[in-house]
Amino acid sequence: MKKADVELGAVVNAKSEEELKKQFQGTVEKIYENSALLAITSFDDVDAAAVSDLNYKLVVSFKNMKPARAAKKAKALSTNNVTIEKVAPTIKADDKDKEKKEKKEKKAPAKKSK
Repeated sequence: MKKADVELGAVVNAKSEEELKKQFQGTVEKIYENSALLAITSFDDVDAAAVSDLNYKLVVSFKNMKPARAAKKAKALSTNNVTIEKVAPTIKADDKDKEKKEKKEKKAPAKKSK
């Protein structure tokens, strides 16, 4: 690939001459003179430990990149799915005592004065 063909955010297939054994897929995060910083998005299981050590980023020469197609037999990097749930407020011990007193007062019949 040539520098002119590489764009920020583009997904490319690449190979590393030293760090990784198999080809991987990554997203271009930064473009340099003869290389680009890739965020590794899909990789082979053999390279899982190395990819983790690299913090899922690697600088790769343009000559070792190709436009991406669907990844074959590769481990896709999962996204973080965050779910938010509402949590019931906790009741303090003092509040529990107040609630008990209020319930007792409601249950007890009011005395009439003569």
